[in-house]
Formats: sequence, structure tokens, C-alpha cells
Amino acid sequence: MKVSYFEDTDTLYIELHAGDVAETRDLDENTVLDLDAGGHICAMTFEHASQRTDVKHLVVEGIAA
Repeated sequence: MKVSYFEDTDTLYIELHAGDVAETRDLDENTVLDLDAGGHICAMTFEHASQRTDVKHLVVEGIAA
């Protein structure tokens, strides 16, 4: 899993697992889901992230070794 924030475009990208994207769905004007061939979410993109999320305060809990 990878989380990337692009300050220049105010875009938050969350990759749940690497894989080939078979379909991209717009949830709304500023939220996109990337799905694999099985319909599983590969990634999510949030535009205007600083207005819609608490992107400056990222907390990661429960990481397994």
C-alpha cells in the first residue's frame, strides 16, 4: 500500500495494491476509483485533497511485521 500527496496539484493518491487497472470510475467530480479485472479497488484519487481530507495529518496504525 502506498499513499502519495502531490502538493502542486493538491491530489491525494492511495494505492491499495499494485496491479493492472481494468476500469476507472468517477465517484464524483473529484474522486476516482481504479479497479482491477476482478472489480477490486486498486487505488483511489482525491482532487482538492487539502479541502476534503486531513492530508497534513497522516496516521498509520497496526502495521504487521
